Amino acid sequence: MKYSNKVNKIVYGGDYNPEQWPKEVWKEDMKLLKEAHIDVLTLNVFAWASLQPSEEEYDFSRLDEIMELVGEHGFSVCLATSTAAHPAWMAKKYPDILRVEFNGMKRKFGGRHNSCPNSPTYRKYSVRLAKKLAERYKDCDNLIAWHISNEYGGECYCDNCEKAFRVWLKKKYRTIEELNRAWNTSFWGHTFYEWDEIVLPNLLSEHFEYDRSQFQGMTLDYKRFNSESMLECYKMEYEAVKSVTPNLPVTTNLMGFYKNLDYKMWAKYMDVVVWDNYPANEDTPAQIAMSHDLMRGIKGGTPFLLMEQTPSVTNWLSYNALKRPGVMRLWSYQAVAHGADSVMFFQMRRSIGACEKLHGAIIDHVGTNQTRVYREAQALGKELERIGEETLGAVTEAEVAVYFDWDNWWAIECSAGPSCELKYKDEVYLYYEALHSLNIPADIVGEEDDLERYKVLIAPILYMTKPGYDEKIRRFVEKGGVFVTTFFSGIVDEHDLVITGGYPGRLRDILGIWVEESDALPHGVQNEFSYQGIVYPAKLLCDLSHPEGAEVLSTYEKDFYQGMPAITKNSFGKGEAYYVATRSDRAFYEKFIGTLCKEAGIRPVAEPQKKLEATIRSNENGRYLFLLNHGEEMLSVILEYSGKELLSGNTYQAGEKVKLPAKGVFILRLQE
Repeated sequence: MKYSNKVNKIVYGGDYNPEQWPKEVWKEDMKLLKEAHIDVLTLNVFAWASLQPSEEEYDFSRLDEIMELVGEHGFSVCLATSTAAHPAWMAKKYPDILRVEFNGMKRKFGGRHNSCPNSPTYRKYSVRLAKKLAERYKDCDNLIAWHISNEYGGECYCDNCEKAFRVWLKKKYRTIEELNRAWNTSFWGHTFYEWDEIVLPNLLSEHFEYDRSQFQGMTLDYKRFNSESMLECYKMEYEAVKSVTPNLPVTTNLMGFYKNLDYKMWAKYMDVVVWDNYPANEDTPAQIAMSHDLMRGIKGGTPFLLMEQTPSVTNWLSYNALKRPGVMRLWSYQAVAHGADSVMFFQMRRSIGACEKLHGAIIDHVGTNQTRVYREAQALGKELERIGEETLGAVTEAEVAVYFDWDNWWAIECSAGPSCELKYKDEVYLYYEALHSLNIPADIVGEEDDLERYKVLIAPILYMTKPGYDEKIRRFVEKGGVFVTTFFSGIVDEHDLVITGGYPGRLRDILGIWVEESDALPHGVQNEFSYQGIVYPAKLLCDLSHPEGAEVLSTYEKDFYQGMPAITKNSFGKGEAYYVATRSDRAFYEKFIGTLCKEAGIRPVAEPQKKLEATIRSNENGRYLFLLNHGEEMLSVILEYSGKELLSGNTYQAGEKVKLPAKGVFILRLQE
């Protein structure tokens, strides 16, 4: 299903900031952007200061000119509400709008994302501006979507937030006695008698450091509260523009695996998921793919929009390497392969000053169409016009689900123990990377997602077992599903209170084991285990467990727990549940996951080979095979399907060998 009835192709464009330039440059831009096959512009992202120069004064004259100009030249518009950076006069007159940092420092005006989400001032004026924008531009035929604020993020620890947190807690727990129980405040004499005794958990109170808390239940709740506070700001603006333009999609741009905000909750209030893809230089294709799959997964596997990426270079990394020739095109199609219905950039023209003057753009400081980046963007735009609406609304075909949960992420990493090296996302990635290298598509799911369509569910370090999720897993396995989890699972409930009676708690019967202890290995120290005749390292944590009906597939080979289970398999109903009691290396995960998927009847999309990525998307138009070469050498791929290639128009037969050049892309509409 398409996200908007106003589009008939993969939209192509991105952020345009004409307010940073004299008007004579605007017309030059229109010509250059048209030549690059750009068709959509995101406008008005950081214009609050010019739109509202004082408390009661609004001035839309320049935005009116811009909207008229881009409309005359045939560009569609994604219109932002500008509320990501409040005006200086507002901070001066209403200092309650300014955030307080984790260390207790009160901010002054400057930067961006500096607005307290619980400030009455911020909520009043941001919503008012959003409503005025909607009323003014509601009849613009080229307006195709609303962009609320920009990259919500950060945290605030001010008096506004402390008072609002107490209200949030009272609504959640109802009584102070229940809060004391949930937080286990009898520890260290932390019992609360009145709601106003509760202070925020930060460096002034409960934290050793940012990621280590002395009272995890309180910190966990504050992270939930902070995410919901910002979500409430988004929802208020959403409702303001939706009340005026009910048929236009409304969204905001997310940031992949962004820890501070529970995007699974946010997605419920977004008409379409939108995100900004800015990998680090060292990120692998699998890491980028996992972020795309997360963004697709937070809204039940529906297509998303790629709102931002750089056409060439970022400006905030320690070393801002250029995208090599062909990489921008390759990564754009990688997004489409994983569910994107748009390819967009920050930015259209490079700014001449301040933070992002060295950030890449379609139009560089030279101001012509003669740059390498411009020519690559122009060629990509032409290809996307050729593809048209073929892949719009297409979903990914996956039989494997990978579980990811923000509460679990927060709880694991604010815990005092067991290891400072234990990182939730890293453990999830190890399993995802194996699937990616095997060309086996995966959906990333949360606790509310249905598991019926999947054959395998992988939930690394399922530390927090939320109420009812063990039952969902139990039913999944009983019906024939394959469940995989790991060390440090089934430890706590939703309040971060230990589930007593033996680890892995509510998962114990499903897994058929009892975990007695866990050994945290220092960096560089490892044990070993054998799997299918090959010796693999056991690192980070080693759970010491006892079988309770489970079959032992592998045991540790060193230390006093030599001979204890490293991998177990438990038959449960019609299915099986695996427990991997330690961390290992990439070779193990590929072997282990490959074996599981083969036994479950899951075939790769294309025969695995190094640097090859393969996915399939399907919609009412058909099924589409994407082949991507992330390497520097030519790859030969034997097709398992017949069909027509979208970019070249050539027809291919099953069994035919395709030569895929370095950074090459191949999109085959399958012949059914």
